[in-house]
Amino acid sequence: MLVELNWIALTVFIVLFGFITWVGFAAARWRKGDLDQLHEWGLGGRRFGTIVTWFLIGGDLYTAYTFIALPALAYGAGAVAFFAVPYTILIYPLLFVAFPRLWQVCHRHGYITAGDFVRGRYGNRWLALAIALSGIVATMPYIALQLVGLEVVIGAMGVGGEGLVGELPLIVAFIILAAFTYTSGLRAPAAIAIVKDVLIYTTAFVAIIVIPIELGGFGKIFAAIPPAKLLLAAPAANSTGSYGAYATLALGSALALFLYPHSMTGILAASSGRAVRRNAALLPAYSLLLGLLTLLGFFVIASGVDKLPQFAAGFAQFKANFAAPAVMLWAFPSWFAGVAFAAIGIGALVPAAIMSIAAANLYTRNIHREFFNANVAPKDEAQIAKWVSLIVKFGALIFILFVPLQYAIQLQLLGGIWIIQTFPAVVFGLFTRKFNDWALLCGWLVGTVMGTWMAVAMNFNATYPLAFAGWTFPGYAAFYTVVLNFLVALVLTPVFNAMASQPGRDETAAGDYVV
Repeated sequence: MLVELNWIALTVFIVLFGFITWVGFAAARWRKGDLDQLHEWGLGGRRFGTIVTWFLIGGDLYTAYTFIALPALAYGAGAVAFFAVPYTILIYPLLFVAFPRLWQVCHRHGYITAGDFVRGRYGNRWLALAIALSGIVATMPYIALQLVGLEVVIGAMGVGGEGLVGELPLIVAFIILAAFTYTSGLRAPAAIAIVKDVLIYTTAFVAIIVIPIELGGFGKIFAAIPPAKLLLAAPAANSTGSYGAYATLALGSALALFLYPHSMTGILAASSGRAVRRNAALLPAYSLLLGLLTLLGFFVIASGVDKLPQFAAGFAQFKANFAAPAVMLWAFPSWFAGVAFAAIGIGALVPAAIMSIAAANLYTRNIHREFFNANVAPKDEAQIAKWVSLIVKFGALIFILFVPLQYAIQLQLLGGIWIIQTFPAVVFGLFTRKFNDWALLCGWLVGTVMGTWMAVAMNFNATYPLAFAGWTFPGYAAFYTVVLNFLVALVLTPVFNAMASQPGRDETAAGDYVV
C-alpha cells in the first residue's frame, strides 16, 4: 500500500461512487428512447438542451487531465503547465463560428460522427476511414489518462499492492465504464456530469481558499516557488526555447480540442445549433476552474508535501501525478479528501464513458458499416457499438502499461498529435469544398506519420525541437504537423483536380450549413 488505509476518505469515496453508479443505470430511463438505435444510444437522441449540453461538454473536456495531469506538470515543470488556460480560451471563438454549422448539417443528414460528415461532404470513403481511425487511436490515450487519474486517487487512499491487486483500480474502472456505456449509452455520462461538476467546483473553490490560508497566503506560496518554475526559461541563442513550446502547445491544443470524438459527440447530442453557440459563450467558465486547479502543483512545492515520509511511496509510484492527491490529504480532513477524490474519480469516469461511446460510434458507422456490412440492421448496429465501446477500453490500458511517460498529460498531448490531422478535412470542409479529397487524404497521411515519428523520436514526449536555418524551434508536434498537413493538401489539390474527371459527390447543399 502507498499509505495506511484511510477508511474515512475511502468510505466517503465509495458512497459517492455508489450514488453515481445508481445515477448511471437509472439514466437509461431518462428522456427515454430506444437504446437499440445508435442515435439514441450514442447521441442521447440529440435532445440535450443548453444546460445539459454545458454539463456534458464540460464533462467531456475537463477531466482527470484537470485534476491530475495539470497540477503534476505545474509541480514538475513549472509555468509551462499554464498553457492550458489560454488554449481553452482560444478555442471558443472557433466553437462559436464553426460547430453550429457542423451540428446543422449533421442533424439534417443524420450524421453521427465526423467521419459521417466527411463521407457525405467529399464522397470519399477512404478519407472518412482516415478520420475514423484518427479519432479511435487518439481517444485511447485520452481514456488511459482518465484511468491513470482513477488509479492515483484510489492509491492515495491506501488501496493497492503488487501484481493483480496493484491493478485493481484499472479493473474497477473497466467494470464501471463497461456497465455504464453498455446499458445506458450517452445518457449515463450526461446525467453523472451534473453531479461531477458540482463536486469539482466545490473542491476547486474550497482548495483555492483553504490551502493558501494554511500556507500563509499567495505571497508566501509564490515566494517558495523556485524562480525557474515561476517563469518560462529565457530562450538560448538561435532558439525560441520554452516560449515557442508554450505558444505551440496552446495553439495546437486549441485546434485539436473540439475535433476529439468525445467533443464531437457532446456537440452533436445538443438539441440545436443555438445550444452549441450558447455553450461557446458559457463554457469559458471552466477555464477559470482550470487555472485554479493548476495552482495545486505550486501548493505542493510551497507546502513541502513531497518531502513528507508518509507520501514518499505515492510519489515513488505515481511520480508527479501524485501531487494533487498528496496536497489534498495534507490540507483537508479525511472526509473532505474523500469528497475531493470522488470528484476526481467521477471526473475521470464521465469523459472516459463518453470517449468510449464516441470511438464505438466511429467504428460502427465509418468502418463496419462502410467496409463490412452496408446493410446492417439498426438494432445490430447499436449492439456492435456497445461491444466496441468495451474493446476500446482494453486499447486504453495498453497505453498505461507499455508507453513510458513521466507526466500523465503526455497521454492527452499524444492524442492531440493524431486528432489534429483531421482539422483540414472537417473544419475547412464546413466552409469550402475547394480542397480535393485525395489531397486531403495525402495531407492527413503525411501529418500523421510525421507526428508519430516526432513523438517516438522524443520518447513519447509531444514537444519536438524543429531545426531550420540554424535555429531551433521547440514546439508541439501536433502544431508543426498540421501545418505540414495543410500545405500538402494545398499543393496537391490542383494536381489531383487536373488528374480526376470530377471530384467526389457532395451530398450536402449550401443551405444545410445555415444555422
